[in-house]
Amino acid sequence: MNREEKQALVDELSEKFQSHNAFYITDAAGMSVAKINEFRRLCFNRGMEFKVYKNTFIRKALDTLGSDTSEMDAALKGQSGVLFSQESGSAPAKLLRDFYKAQNYARGVEPKPVLKGAYVDASIYIGSKELEGLTTIKGKQELLGELIGLLQSPAKNVISALQSGGNKLAGILKTLSEKEEVAG
Repeated sequence: MNREEKQALVDELSEKFQSHNAFYITDAAGMSVAKINEFRRLCFNRGMEFKVYKNTFIRKALDTLGSDTSEMDAALKGQSGVLFSQESGSAPAKLLRDFYKAQNYARGVEPKPVLKGAYVDASIYIGSKELEGLTTIKGKQELLGELIGLLQSPAKNVISALQSGGNKLAGILKTLSEKEEVAG
């Protein structure tokens, strides 16, 4: 591979990093070709992409993100595959978890592909121990939806209280006017 081809590959990877809000770096070493193809098919079916890259290309592409990604260096050892997701940051973690369950890994055996690191909305997570936490992480859209719901809640409560209070007040006035008519 000549210099121009390498630079084109780094540019392509850099563009993918910038256009995806989440990507996971995994190690698929030791997996059979059939298992890797099964994993790629699952990725494709869920709208994700899995591709193997050299660590030096990944490092050069990470440098173009404009944020400090030096923590990711711990994940850039051995064979590295990158799992790209346009969806929420938890989608790749859920995909990995589901793939592990489908493979019925025995206790004490580290499932493959191994999560080495993740980049989700400019936050970095290192190591396979982070997988369970990543399955519950919420994306920006989910958080914005919750925030809007929280901001609307007090206003809805005030409107509801005013409406119910108005009904109570009308009921009290009606009862008082009926008592006056009976008394009068």
